[in-house]
Amino acid sequence: MEKATLTFTDVAITVNVPPGSRIIEMSEKVGSGITYGCREGECGTCVTHILEGSEHLSDPSALELRVLSENMAGKDDRLACQCRVLSGAVKVRPG
Repeated sequence: MEKATLTFTDVAITVNVPPGSRIIEMSEKVGSGITYGCREGECGTCVTHILEGSEHLSDPSALELRVLSENMAGKDDRLACQCRVLSGAVKVRPG
């Protein structure tokens, strides 16, 4: 099985994550400053900036793309409650 790591630059912590983990789940465990509200991909609170490794994330759903657009998110932004780390090294910070 491929290994995946997730780095939260705001707290300078890198963790090994099970492939398929949502960013928000790991963020809570390490105490990163990524905030969230609904956890369902509706509110846009958990917009997260992907610094490296966006190619290792799950593709955004239609819902995620709509919410990102409504929140005027940048091209490197994703919803932490929606995107999953599939493999490789991913580096993020709160949006």
